[in-house]
Amino acid sequence: MSGRQASLAVVGHDGLIRDIRAGRLPGLDKLLPLFDLLGLESYFGPPRETGVVEQVILDGADFSQIPLHEAYLAAGDGHLNGDAPVVGQLAFRKDWLKKIGVSPSKAVLARVHGDSMQPTMQPDDLVMIDRARNTVPVRARTANDRRPATIYALLHEGHARIKRIERPEEGLMMLVSDNPAYGPEILTGSRIEALNIIGKVMWWGHTNRE
Repeated sequence: MSGRQASLAVVGHDGLIRDIRAGRLPGLDKLLPLFDLLGLESYFGPPRETGVVEQVILDGADFSQIPLHEAYLAAGDGHLNGDAPVVGQLAFRKDWLKKIGVSPSKAVLARVHGDSMQPTMQPDDLVMIDRARNTVPVRARTANDRRPATIYALLHEGHARIKRIERPEEGLMMLVSDNPAYGPEILTGSRIEALNIIGKVMWWGHTNRE
């Protein structure tokens, strides 16, 4: 959502975000609706930790335990997981999670299945998903914009998948693979409505196999 879109939604004109950027802070009658629109808490700062997270201290550093689910995110057509149980946990430094903007209680780990995201991701790679980032913003691209699309974990027609998602306009989404053998999938109308974003993929890692 652009600053203009947010301003129009809250106050009916495009000046609200412009005023904030210029240092003219509006009253709470405008700020609180803006917080609600953007999914923010009504205080100044990043979202506060509200969930129960197991903490670990190693060598004097604080770590948070992130649950690993027995779930596979297909890098191809989709994978059925059902109610995937937690089968383990991995510890990540709390200061690193804070740096990348991930709340530990909103993070989960799963594995990749399939080859459509190669070479970026390999089969059985672990991915960390931030469930708090479960919307794909509209982002129109210029001809010179070469940035790769953001990677998301998603449920589409009951299948768990992992793809880059382009959303150039409100009624259009494209599921994009990194493997050039797989072409983009164009979603419109009811196919977009059938898509549920689990969250944004914030980290992944794999074991080198000879």
